[in-house]
Amino acid sequence: MANVDARRIRDYYEHIDANDLESVFALFADDIVYHRPGQSALDGMAELKRFYREDRPLSDGSHTVESLVVGEDTVAVRGRYEGRQDGEQVAFGFADHHRFDADGLVTERWTYTDTGAV
Repeated sequence: MANVDARRIRDYYEHIDANDLESVFALFADDIVYHRPGQSALDGMAELKRFYREDRPLSDGSHTVESLVVGEDTVAVRGRYEGRQDGEQVAFGFADHHRFDADGLVTERWTYTDTGAV
């Protein structure tokens, strides 16, 4: 049975906005799979770390959680991001979906935006 904790997802956005990557990584299982439409999935902690440290196009921004829905083993979030994407100022809506394992770690994550690839 999954251990779902919505606070961990709110923590994710706080940590990512503060660029506290070690705290971000602590929220995910080693076998994390991160799905991003139109792009290859990130498979495993090493790929996730590489993405956040080297390839993530978003920076200097903040996330606003507008709604959060808890399921049996999932948390779904709808919100807004304002900041920089590849150096340009942006603002867009997003939806993230997270699946948890028995240890309360995120094992799968899906990200959707209303602008295209992130």
